[in-house]
Amino acid sequence: MSDTIAIIGGGPAGLFCALQAAGGGRRVILLEKKPAPARKLLITGSGQCNITHDGEVTGFLSHYGDHGAFLRPALRNFTNRDLIAFFADRGLPMQAEPGGKVFPETRRAADVLAVLLSECAARGVTIRCGEPVVAVERDGDGFLVRTGKATVQAGVLVIATGGASYPATGSTGDGYALARALGQPVTEVAPALTPVSIEGYPFADLAGISFENAAFAIHRGGRVVRRHTGDILLTHAGLSGPGILDASRFILPGDVLRVTFLCGANAESVRKEAAGALREGGARQAKTILCDLPLPERFARRLLDIAGVPAGATCAHLPRKARDALAASVAEFPFTVARLGGFHEAMATRGGIALDGIDPKTMVSRVVRNLYCIGEVLDIDGDTGGYNLQAAFSTAALAARDIAGHPISR
Repeated sequence: MSDTIAIIGGGPAGLFCALQAAGGGRRVILLEKKPAPARKLLITGSGQCNITHDGEVTGFLSHYGDHGAFLRPALRNFTNRDLIAFFADRGLPMQAEPGGKVFPETRRAADVLAVLLSECAARGVTIRCGEPVVAVERDGDGFLVRTGKATVQAGVLVIATGGASYPATGSTGDGYALARALGQPVTEVAPALTPVSIEGYPFADLAGISFENAAFAIHRGGRVVRRHTGDILLTHAGLSGPGILDASRFILPGDVLRVTFLCGANAESVRKEAAGALREGGARQAKTILCDLPLPERFARRLLDIAGVPAGATCAHLPRKARDALAASVAEFPFTVARLGGFHEAMATRGGIALDGIDPKTMVSRVVRNLYCIGEVLDIDGDTGGYNLQAAFSTAALAARDIAGHPISR
C-alpha cells in the first residue's frame, strides 16, 4: 500500500493534520481547489481570527449542540491550551478577551495561516493549490484521488473539505459527495450560526440595537422546544447576534421566538416588573418607565407604537389593557420566523458526515478502511466564540496521531 497520505482541503483542519502527520517516511500531499489555501480562515473574526475560547476544555462540550460528547476524545487529546501553546511556541502569542474569545495578539488571521504554512513547508508537506478533486475511489486498501490534472495514489485519505457555508471561500460541500462515493454515510446539511428573518418584522429601522444576555424561548406547534440565552442584535430583516446564531441550529421556519429584552431575567419576572413600574408610574411618561427598565429609547418608542400608546402618554392615563400589552412586549415579544439565512450568510454548517460512521477516538471511518474525516465536514457545528476552529484543530490532531502511530508533539 502506498505510504502517501492524501488530504483533501487546505483549511485549518487539513493544514494542521498535514503538518502533524508528516515525517517518519510518510509523504503528505494536500490538495486545495482554490488558488491559495485557507480562504475561509482569513475572514474568521472579521479577519482577526477568533481561534479558540478560554477556560477549561471540559466546558467546551456543551457548545456543540447535541454532538459535544463525540468531540470529548479529540478535545482532551489536543486542548485549547495546546492550541495556544502551539502558536506561542512559534512566535505568535494568543490573547483572551474578557468574554473568553481568544485571538492572536496581532489580530491577524493571516499570521495564523503563515505559521501553519511555515510548519507544513518545514515538515515536507506538498501543497497543491488550484487542483480540485473531481473523484475518489478505492484502490485495494488505499485510494485513487483524481484531480483535473493528475491521479494521486494514496494509502490514507483525509477528507477535510469544510462545510457548505461561505461558498465563495471554497466551502461548497464537496466533501459530502466524495464521502458518499466511498460509501461513507452523510446526513442532511443546512446553514448553522445564521441569522433569522422575521415575518411582519416591525424593527427594520432600528437595525443595530442590541440586547445583552437576553432570554428567549423557541415555540413550535404551541409548545416550547428550546430555551436559550445570549446577546441579540436587531437587523434590517430580523434577528442576529451570538444568542440567535448559536440557537439557529434548533430553529425552523414557522417557529415563534418569544424574546425577553432585559438582561439575564426570565419572562415572568420581567412581566411583573414592567407591569408594576407602569402601574405605579403616576404622572411619569410610559416611555420614561420603559427606558428606566432599561430599554433603548428608540426601541421603547416603537413598543409604544405597537401597543397603540401615544408617545407622550403618562402612566396615570394608561389603560390596563395597554399596560399589560407593553409589559408582555418587554417580557415575551413574539417573532415568527420566516426563514433562516442561507449558506452565504451562515458561519457554519449543520449536518455533514454522520458521526456514527466515525470513530471519535481516532477520526477514522468505521465504514471505509484508512479514511479519516475531520473538521467542519463532520456533522458538528459549534457556537460562536472559537469553538468551531478548536474542533477543526482538535479533530485534525487526533487523526494525525492515529495516522502517524505516535503521540502528537507540539
